[in-house]
Amino acid sequence: MDLVKGLTKGYIYVMIAAVMWASSGTAGKALFESGITPFDLVQIRVTFSSIVLAVVFTIFSRSLMQIRIRDVAYFFLLGGVVMALVQFTYFYTISKIQVLAAILLQYLSPIFVALFSMLFWGEKPDVSKLSSLLLAVLGAYLVVGGYNLEILKMNRVGILVGLASALLYSAYALLGERAMHRYAPWTVVFYSFVFGAVSLNLFHSPFQYLWADYSLNQWFWISYIVLMGTILPFGLYFVGINYVRSTRAMITATLEPIAAGIMAYVFLGETLEAFQLLGTALVITAIVLLQLNREHDERAPDSVRAGSESRTC
Repeated sequence: MDLVKGLTKGYIYVMIAAVMWASSGTAGKALFESGITPFDLVQIRVTFSSIVLAVVFTIFSRSLMQIRIRDVAYFFLLGGVVMALVQFTYFYTISKIQVLAAILLQYLSPIFVALFSMLFWGEKPDVSKLSSLLLAVLGAYLVVGGYNLEILKMNRVGILVGLASALLYSAYALLGERAMHRYAPWTVVFYSFVFGAVSLNLFHSPFQYLWADYSLNQWFWISYIVLMGTILPFGLYFVGINYVRSTRAMITATLEPIAAGIMAYVFLGETLEAFQLLGTALVITAIVLLQLNREHDERAPDSVRAGSESRTC
């Protein structure tokens, strides 16, 4: 009975996190339409998230802020370069194309990781993995309107940046996974934001948004993205995977693009054509298949798992 309650809690936490992440994309699109640039939003999001997390950890868990000096350069690469670029390309894509399409493009990152693993880490391609790759490619082609030359031409920049965002997120996932072999997930997330904030504020006028002429409504949605679209969903997701397997959590998190599509339709009036909806289903199916295959690998005998894990270090 306790196990069932724990699993239920885990799935609920992950589902809430997915909906919150989806809402941040919709809120971001609304902010872009009101005049805020993607770079400004990313700079504010990363900086304020760093400050809030620093205050919380200082009060409740200072140990999460401790890292080795020799790892500073690694975290700068992870946060100051890769994560900063992920954040910018993600929101830039949202500013250029439909919210659901932008999120689905970034959801291709597990597909890129799987492809990388097969090409460079010697993982054997099987029917499930190859099927996932084919479904993902076809689904992404339909989602971005590849069947319609007018849609494809209109969204060309957004699509290319969205694919770049997925590749960058794949790199972030691989680098972050390696960091999590030494540190708690919250430590990795915190220093990703910290070094991302340092990088973004060096690249652009620091704290210039504090004297920008933003309206109260804009500041409300900015605060929403920082708290409800960043910090709280990360927390809920990490709590959730304590109750359910990470692979199942990832499958559950595919609720995000579905929720994003609904929110974008209700609040922004964005609609998808039938082929785009079919593409959405194909991408989500590909991710589910890939995660189920990964879960099967994790349940393999220790000798098999050890070989797989050594390639991810």
